[in-house]
Amino acid sequence: MNHSICRKKVRISDFIMYGLIYLCAAISVLLIAGIIVYVFWNGFDKINWEFLTTTTSFLEDTVGIAGNILNTIYIIVLTMLIATPIGVGAAIYLNEYAKPGKLVKLIELATETLSGIPSIIFGLFGMMFFGTTLGLNYSILTGTLTLTLMVLPLITRNTQEALKTVPNGYRQGAIGLGAGKWYMIRTILLPSSMPGIITGVILAIGRIGGESAALLYTAGSSDLLPATVKGYLDKIFQSGGTLTIQLYLSASKGEFDVAFGVAVVLLIIVLGINFATKLLAKKFDVNRMS
Repeated sequence: MNHSICRKKVRISDFIMYGLIYLCAAISVLLIAGIIVYVFWNGFDKINWEFLTTTTSFLEDTVGIAGNILNTIYIIVLTMLIATPIGVGAAIYLNEYAKPGKLVKLIELATETLSGIPSIIFGLFGMMFFGTTLGLNYSILTGTLTLTLMVLPLITRNTQEALKTVPNGYRQGAIGLGAGKWYMIRTILLPSSMPGIITGVILAIGRIGGESAALLYTAGSSDLLPATVKGYLDKIFQSGGTLTIQLYLSASKGEFDVAFGVAVVLLIIVLGINFATKLLAKKFDVNRMS
């Protein structure tokens, strides 16, 4: 028996590295906790039923963000309805159908380039192309189409990585049993990679919910609520400011109590999204294992 293994020498450098690692982790946790506590401390008193269910009106003397919440929901839902099938479909094509070559490299380069472009440039492009050229003006639809371009790379890359984690034995076994390629993708690959796909989708939702620069140029800042059912259907063709836009406008006017109130709502939404991500990913992992 080798006694050198039992009597392993303890190095001071190992203690130092462990200490630095734990220190970095503690700083990260403290920073996040500090931001959350600070925002809640300054904005939680502003949160009440009137603040969440009314709009700001000088005539009725109310301050509310109901219109901004509705606009945020509209933009998140519409963007994901457009971006998710395109992003997942593109990832399936690149990973399962496309042969390695210049075309695949070009698509991947375009995807990586899109993910690195500042959001303000997306906003400028969306305003000029969707808003002016296509005549959509400042509207929720203009903001939706602009954000679709922004989150497509995120969904595509996460789906690609999720598909790559599925062992090739699954593919070969299904094909060997006579299954068609699309049937194999639909029944084996997608369910097996679903946790990673969901993670990408939820991250995209988080980016949409926190975006402001691009929407300031495309969706506008209106916070009005529709008066009729038809108004809710026509809302996508009208200007609509999200929670992040309202936070920016309130802070620029010096209304920091309102700004912190909006920040609290945004933090709750982000925490809810992260919590939902873990639950959904865990659920699909359990289903896959069973």
